Amino acid sequence: MKKEYDFSKMKEVKSPFKQKEDLGINLNHEVIDYFKQLSKETGVPYQQLINLYLLDCVKKQKKISMKWTGS
Repeated sequence: MKKEYDFSKMKEVKSPFKQKEDLGINLNHEVIDYFKQLSKETGVPYQQLINLYLLDCVKKQKKISMKWTGS
């Protein structure tokens, strides 16, 4: 084994295991409180629960039903 290695020519390689992206999202306090309570019951961090729920929606191709009412 060499005493010294030259790392100056190395290139950055992104991890193939990282599948999440850090981002900010605005959620109602009611939503956060719900998942925090669920977190206490399950022992799973609330942010992970939110991610798992949304991932389930994606896998099941759930569509939101919105009806707009006019004044």
